[in-house]
Amino acid sequence: MEQAMKGKVVLITGASSGIGKETALGLAKMGANLVLVCRDREKGEAAKGEIARATGTASIELFLADLLTQREVRRVAAEFMATHPRLDVLVNNAGASFMDYAETEDGVERTMAVNYFAPFLLTNLLLVTLKNSAPSRVVNLTSSEHYDAHIDLNNLNKDSHMGTVGSEAYRRSKLAIVLFTYELARRLQGTGVTANCLNPGAVRTNIWNHAGALTPLFRFMSLFMPSAEKGAQPSIYLASSPEVGGESGKYFDKRMPKRSSEISYDAPLAKKLWDLSERMTGLGAASVPA
Repeated sequence: MEQAMKGKVVLITGASSGIGKETALGLAKMGANLVLVCRDREKGEAAKGEIARATGTASIELFLADLLTQREVRRVAAEFMATHPRLDVLVNNAGASFMDYAETEDGVERTMAVNYFAPFLLTNLLLVTLKNSAPSRVVNLTSSEHYDAHIDLNNLNKDSHMGTVGSEAYRRSKLAIVLFTYELARRLQGTGVTANCLNPGAVRTNIWNHAGALTPLFRFMSLFMPSAEKGAQPSIYLASSPEVGGESGKYFDKRMPKRSSEISYDAPLAKKLWDLSERMTGLGAASVPA
């Protein structure tokens, strides 16, 4: 498997640390040409250098973008397409959890903006390239927290119901990702592009450093969690393994397919969410047809 990804172009969001960086490292060891999308230049350059030193590869590019805003998502997609004629794997890894309600410049609650609207928009903007590169894959990171989530489509972009340390907003965003993945897979049937989502499990990453007064408790709990390196294995598996090359529209718990929440299989809800998301991101006819 050492060179299983040789020559493949892989774009990974949130690749400066945690699962994203470890996913990039694992795929680089298999020969992949990496495109790292990071918010912070210093951290991004550090991750790029670390991966290069560990693998001996020079085929690592850094693109900077704050996925909190849709204009940044559009910009990084345009920059990528202007320089890359193909994309074999898109890993929507970037994620965030905000404790308090606040809106982005697009009028969207911040957790939903990063965890859902950014991957929805980025994936759609890169779909032509993905289809031209088929067989290709979309890998979306979600969470088992989606099992306890509900979505109000009448209040999707301004739902101030955040929950304890932002837990409700986080769950809502992760359910949206599962619904999006299933609808995307339905729309991509016959194109050679697959779409799957995965729950990496509770992993020791920087996300536990943003829980307000509960941060010390979560930091302590994270000491007993698997490392980011171990948490990245499901992402690496879905991005590279021939075993799942033909699988699409599935939810994986770590590396095993599993039934997601009952509401996530509501196809009419998923279509309504897609249509609403198109309007909220200004995609319209630019996205993949139903």
